[in-house]
Amino acid sequence: MSKNSIHFNISERKVLLRVFDIVSVLLVLYFVGNTFEFDYFSITKKHWRWVFVLILYISIFGTIFELYDLQKSSQIEKISTSIVFTVSVTVLFYFLTPFLTPLLPGNRLQIVYFYFAILFALVLWRLAYITFIVSPRFYRKVIIVGEVSSVETIIEAFKQADPNYQIVGFVNCEASKKDNIKFKNIKEYSPKQLKKVVKDEHISEIVVASYNADTITYETYYALISLLEEGIPIREYTQVYEDLTQRIPIQFVGRDFYKYFPFSRSNQNKMYLFFHRLSDILISALGLVFCALFTPFVLLGNLIGNRGPLLYTQERIGKNGRPFKIIKFRTMIKNAEQNGVTWAKKKDSRITLFGKFLRNTRLDEMPQFINVLKGDMSLIGPRPERPYFVKELSEMLPFYETRHIIKPGLTGWAQVKTRYGSSYDDSLLKLQYDLYYIKHRSFLLDINILIKTLSTVIFFRGQ
Repeated sequence: MSKNSIHFNISERKVLLRVFDIVSVLLVLYFVGNTFEFDYFSITKKHWRWVFVLILYISIFGTIFELYDLQKSSQIEKISTSIVFTVSVTVLFYFLTPFLTPLLPGNRLQIVYFYFAILFALVLWRLAYITFIVSPRFYRKVIIVGEVSSVETIIEAFKQADPNYQIVGFVNCEASKKDNIKFKNIKEYSPKQLKKVVKDEHISEIVVASYNADTITYETYYALISLLEEGIPIREYTQVYEDLTQRIPIQFVGRDFYKYFPFSRSNQNKMYLFFHRLSDILISALGLVFCALFTPFVLLGNLIGNRGPLLYTQERIGKNGRPFKIIKFRTMIKNAEQNGVTWAKKKDSRITLFGKFLRNTRLDEMPQFINVLKGDMSLIGPRPERPYFVKELSEMLPFYETRHIIKPGLTGWAQVKTRYGSSYDDSLLKLQYDLYYIKHRSFLLDINILIKTLSTVIFFRGQ
C-alpha cells in the first residue's frame, strides 16, 4: 500500500541536494563554455583536476554556509543567503589556488561568467527542489500509535526536525480511553480504522510511541501485526526520533536503557583514539599560534572594555568525573558571582560589551587549546560543566553522568546544534546531543562537527 506514494528520507534529500548541486553547476558551466567566449574553465579528461577541486570547494563551503540544512532549503528566501556566500567563497578560493585550478584569466569577463554561471545553476536547481521535492506530494505520511499524553511532544519534535515528515493521524493504544485528542490537522482513529486509513492516505510508516508495551490493546496489536505482514514499516518512536533529530530522547528511556546506548566502538578503538589524540595535539598547537596572534588585540579590547585580568580559570569536571582548571579569556565583569553561582543567560548583564564580542566569535575559547594539549580536554566532546551544576543536573537528568565517559571538548555536537544552555530544558537538549555523539562517535562525525563549528563562528552564533 505504501508503494503508491513517493517520499524521500532526510539522508536521501541531503544526498539529492549535494549531487544535483554539482550536476547543475557542471551542466551550466559546460553550456556556457560551448555557447559563449568562455575558455577559463573546461570540462575534459585532461582537466579532471579542475572539476574535482570545484566539486570539493562547493561541498566544503556549502556545508559551512549551511547549504544542506533541510529547514533552510525548503524556503528560497532562507537559502538564498547561503547560496550567495557559498558561490562567492568558492569562486574566491578557486581563483586563489592556481596550482590546482586554471590560471587567472586575462579577461575579467571570464570571472563574471564563471561566478554567475555557478550562481544561476544553484538558484535554478534549488527553485526546482522547493517546487517539486518539498511539495506535499513528496511528504512522508505517518500515523502515530501511542498514549494521548505523548502526541503533542512527538508532533513538535518531528515538525522541527523535518518539514516533510507529516503526521496525519493518531491511534490511542490505551485500553482506558481518555477524551479524544484535539490537535491541529491531526485526526484520531480507532484501531479498527487503522488498516483503511493506511490504504486511503498512502501512509509511509507507522510509529509506535508507547512508554509501556503492556498498555497496547490486543485490538491494536493485531492490527499492527496485520499491517506488518503486508509490508508496512512499523518503527519504535525513539528510533525515529534519533534519526530525525540526531539526538537521543532520554526523557522516553526507561529501565531498558541498555537498548538505547550501544555506544560507538570508536570509544574503545585504539586506532581511532590514537589519531583523535594526534589531531588534538596538531590542531591545538596550530590554534595556540593563532591565539598568540589575536592576543594583542584581545588584550587591547580587554583594557578598554573589560578593565581587569585578561584570563580566568575555573574548575570544571572532566573525563571520569575528574576536576580540572579550564582557561578562557575573561568575558564577564570582575566578581561576577559575588551573589552566588548562577546560569549564564541570554543578555546576561554580567557579560561586558567586549566580552559579548569574544563569546559571539568564540575567541574567548582559544586559550582552552592549552587544556587540549595537556590532555584535560579534547578538541571534540561534550562541553565541561562546573561541579555545582554537574551535581544539580545529575539529580534531575537521567544519564547525565554518562557524558563523562569521554573527555570534554572545545567544541561538540551539542554546541553546533543548539545554543548555550541556561536552564534545565536547555541542559536536557544538550545532553541528548552529547549522548548521540558518544553513541555515534566517528571520524566522519568529528569532521562534520569541525565544519559546523566554522559555521557557528562565521554566523556569530556563539554565546
